[in-house]
Amino acid sequence: METKRNKRYWLPLFMAASMVLGLLAGVLLTRNSDVRLLDRRMSSLNKLSALMSLIDAKYVDTVDLSKMTEELIPQLLSELDPHSVYLSAEDRKLTDEQLEGSFSGVGIQFTLLDDTISILSVVKGGPSERLGIRAGDQIVRINDSIVAGVGIKNDQILKTLRGVKGAPVTVGIKRARVQELLSFTIHRDDIPVHSLDARYKIGEDIGYIKLGTFGRMAYTEFLQAVAYLKADGCSRFIVDLRGNTGGLMEPALQIANEFLPAKSLILYTQGKAYPREEVFSTGRGSCQNDPLVVLTDEWSASSSEILAGSLQDNDRAYVVGRRSFGKGLVQNEIPFKDGSAVRLTIARFYVPSGRSIQKPYQNGGAEAYQMDILNRYMKGEFDSKDSIKLIDSLQYETVSGRTVYGGGGIMPDYFVPLDTSGVTAWYTQVMNKGLLTKYTFQFVNQYWDSLEQLKTPNQLSDWLEDHNIVEDFVRYAQRQNVRGRTYFISASFPLVLTQIKAGIARLILGDDAYWKLLQEQDPTLNKAVEVVVSADSAIHLN
Repeated sequence: METKRNKRYWLPLFMAASMVLGLLAGVLLTRNSDVRLLDRRMSSLNKLSALMSLIDAKYVDTVDLSKMTEELIPQLLSELDPHSVYLSAEDRKLTDEQLEGSFSGVGIQFTLLDDTISILSVVKGGPSERLGIRAGDQIVRINDSIVAGVGIKNDQILKTLRGVKGAPVTVGIKRARVQELLSFTIHRDDIPVHSLDARYKIGEDIGYIKLGTFGRMAYTEFLQAVAYLKADGCSRFIVDLRGNTGGLMEPALQIANEFLPAKSLILYTQGKAYPREEVFSTGRGSCQNDPLVVLTDEWSASSSEILAGSLQDNDRAYVVGRRSFGKGLVQNEIPFKDGSAVRLTIARFYVPSGRSIQKPYQNGGAEAYQMDILNRYMKGEFDSKDSIKLIDSLQYETVSGRTVYGGGGIMPDYFVPLDTSGVTAWYTQVMNKGLLTKYTFQFVNQYWDSLEQLKTPNQLSDWLEDHNIVEDFVRYAQRQNVRGRTYFISASFPLVLTQIKAGIARLILGDDAYWKLLQEQDPTLNKAVEVVVSADSAIHLN
């Protein structure tokens, strides 16, 4: 019975995430302008251009042709594959910031709690940290405007806090146990957008690296993480690509090169107007002799699949987790003069065995395409490897002769089902109301003086063991009118304990500590540790 309930509570999350992923997942072969090609093609659009001119000259009322064009282009592209998209100038600016690796802002990560901007973390060395703003603070005023309790949205906050480098913005901060409102004038500065979520040591010699995206600086951040972990005695690695929807292709190729011997095929691309182009390893990578495991799930897409697939096909790494998204199309970004752009699919990419990772789609069928993840979930694919239909005609071989499959996504060598053991009706209620995050902020503000003395995740975990935080949280939830049966609360106890500990660690110690505590009971990571420990051969792990 509980399994059926779990599916019902997870469905809205999967549907929403599927829509977001369809918009974000992508690999850019090149970001160079292709304006001349666009100009040549425009001459053939006689009917369309003639119609627009006719409307402009003869239509009974005055119409906004610019608005009509903005609406028409996405409709035209929607008749193509699901990843050819139009980006308005504003949307393109936001995505460019994510890919290029920086923007000008105040240097905080925030969430909205009870209609109030609550700071999750501050960028090290950034303008906010330099002034003494800290995690747990709440912003209630920006310049002369009250922003707490007025229904402000995330995009409005971003527009207000970001701006021209060096320009000032004054914020009013509410801090726990401080009666007066604190005022800070922050001078905006360049804020890095990191591709790396976390890196930490597991056991004696395992380095864990989590890549959240493939932005312009992903490769540099990866090398820095490897150097840090090797200096700490790590000689085996786990690269976590779960939830990584992709980004730029080049960093994925560079990271693959770090693990491969010379002249190994990493990837090739091919399209109607683009002849086959192959990418080979140089043999100068820093991790060629280090055992490796790569983690994937259903949200790992595009660049993530390039990295996982190339290492799997070269028998350089085992893949652990669940089948990846299945996005094997390459986009070229073609800009317009007003700052907007079209991302047009120009080729497919293939991993070394020759398999295309792209899952099936129909032109103009974007809605059905976005439902694929939900359909996979409903068919039980996340629960059992046997639910995945493998097509015999799409069998391929790795360099050592292991069988791998095409037809959509990267199939893991070791399947680990989605863990929903702690997801009960009570847990879903407290999550939907944001109570775990609210409680975490409240707890940190209450015990800040003691918590800031703790310097490691283990110290923090031991300290929290003496404070019965789950029991305290249950009472807090009851005061927020969320009551649950004892059975459900007991079933969710380990999950809630882990998430509260991790949330507190993030506010006190940062993202590395957050991920380390959050994943202590992660079955996929535990399986990866087991696999990488038994991998004695660095190059061929079979």
